[in-house]
Amino acid sequence: MDMINILTVFILAIFVGNEVISKVPPTLHTPLMSGSNAISGIAIVGAIIATKVGSEIGTWLGLTAVIFATINVVGGFMVTDRMLKMFKKRK
Repeated sequence: MDMINILTVFILAIFVGNEVISKVPPTLHTPLMSGSNAISGIAIVGAIIATKVGSEIGTWLGLTAVIFATINVVGGFMVTDRMLKMFKKRK
């Protein structure tokens, strides 16, 4: 029963995340990356905690979540850095 609840939350999170992201206009994606980095940082902490909870499948799902959240944070910082470089004055 516990695994069904976990999978239900996971699948609902996929659909809700897809709906939220698809509704954001393209001009706002880059500025919102900065804010999403903080949320992804929280997701990394939660994923690290999830690796120690439950069975072996929880460990693997937590590890996968850590990897994806880390990729999201690094990509967000790279996009933000590139955006900020566009506004620097050239000498």
